[in-house]
Amino acid sequence: MKKQIPVYIFLGFLEGGKTHMIQESLEDERFNSGEKTMLICCEEGVDDYDPSRFWGKNVYIERIDDEAELTPDRLNEITNKHLIDRIIVEYNGMWQLETLFMSMPESWDIYQIVMAADCATFELYNANMRQLMFDKLSACEMVVINRTTPDANREEIHKIVRGVNSRAEIVYDFPDGRIEYDDIEDELPFDVDAPVIEIDDRDFAIWYRDMGEDLAKYHNKTVKFKGLVARDPQLGSKCIIIGRHVMTCCADDITFGGLICNFKKESSLKTGDWVLLTAKVKIENHPMYNRQGPVLYAESTAFAVKPNPELATFY
Repeated sequence: MKKQIPVYIFLGFLEGGKTHMIQESLEDERFNSGEKTMLICCEEGVDDYDPSRFWGKNVYIERIDDEAELTPDRLNEITNKHLIDRIIVEYNGMWQLETLFMSMPESWDIYQIVMAADCATFELYNANMRQLMFDKLSACEMVVINRTTPDANREEIHKIVRGVNSRAEIVYDFPDGRIEYDDIEDELPFDVDAPVIEIDDRDFAIWYRDMGEDLAKYHNKTVKFKGLVARDPQLGSKCIIIGRHVMTCCADDITFGGLICNFKKESSLKTGDWVLLTAKVKIENHPMYNRQGPVLYAESTAFAVKPNPELATFY
């Protein structure tokens, strides 16, 4: 079996602080005590690396300046060029992560993905380049907000990160070297312990994601929400699919968040009907999910006016 090589990926946009973070890591004896490290740089940053300050001297630097060069052949060539213990990738913020993931050799084993961002431009990038921000935020395990100022809008930063990634750790790095961790509570906008969990129209996307991440929480719970009906003849006359179109990032990322719903009797609901549904949730295996998933058992339905806006989002 081929040796697996741990890979650390640093994400972010120009001047976000990736180079500084990697330089500091390679200067730290606790991280770099002599391991043979391949550093792959995918963009020309404002700062250059200073290898003379690396604690361990076994760091090899390779550059990929064009996304078209990011191919399996090129990465295999780099991997086999030296006997290495690990790989660090400083990734170009303007490139889609899928390009890297689809090109990675089988021997690469991702250990950690960190996103570095500048406090002054974080919200601006999110407003103007949301798709690229979503691409990076959705994959990372940690978001480091560099050059944090005392008046930083932490609530907005938290909201942006959590709208994409509910598990990433958020770290604030101040110019004086102080580090603070995000401690804002992620309270759900509905009561999961209520006799009937009522989902407001604007909260469907949050509820749908939370249920997908913690199925057990909703087993045997009763929910009430507004949804769009879709019929599939293969499901029979006593079963429908009900849900909402959910936009995670932009128009290219709209998907139908559908749930299986069973009725005791034949249902006359048609594709395109909007209904207010009250149903019991059971976590069961179902062919539509190809795994365990939330299966609803209808208790009551009423025709409803479609929500405004019709599209469910996290914002």
